[in-house]
Amino acid sequence: MDGKPRSDETPETQSPANEAGEAPSTDLPEDREAASDGEVTRLQTELEVARRRVNELARAYQDLNKDREEFKQRLTRERERMIDVERGNVAGTLLEAIDELDLALASSHQDTSPLAQGVRMIRDSLLAKAQATGIERIQMVGRPYDPNVAEAVDMEITPVQDDDQKVVAEFRAGYRLKDRIIRPARVKVARYVAPAQA
Repeated sequence: MDGKPRSDETPETQSPANEAGEAPSTDLPEDREAASDGEVTRLQTELEVARRRVNELARAYQDLNKDREEFKQRLTRERERMIDVERGNVAGTLLEAIDELDLALASSHQDTSPLAQGVRMIRDSLLAKAQATGIERIQMVGRPYDPNVAEAVDMEITPVQDDDQKVVAEFRAGYRLKDRIIRPARVKVARYVAPAQA
């Protein structure tokens, strides 16, 4: 060997050399392991960041979904409340007609003529239709007076202490729709006054 390349070696089969004429460096196992550990650490950090981001997005989605459900429920409650208000407004006209029929029947209380019976049937039919829509008549006579459901328009003196603040008569019926008073009753309330000693 005189320092010339062998004839069977071609530039492709010769061992590569860098431009400075040095042989290429081969990675030692320790270097590869250190690089691998650095890569693993970097990937684990990226994975942790990605997991945190996914968790944030999942929480944001859950919060958005919860807000949407609450908005739907609030909208449904508001719509039902508006329907009840309108139902109460419409019922006012029907209740006035029932009141007028009640007055007509009160003036002919003992009347058993076919006309009185017809008026009573119409009144009962209108009252049944009102009750079918959820409107109920408030029974006040004999119960303690409650200013939230009735207006006291008259007072009656009573010597019986147990009857104090009880409703003794009803001038106009009161009605409620669900838990809302759509028309308060007008009533006479008993007031206890101790009898005078002679």
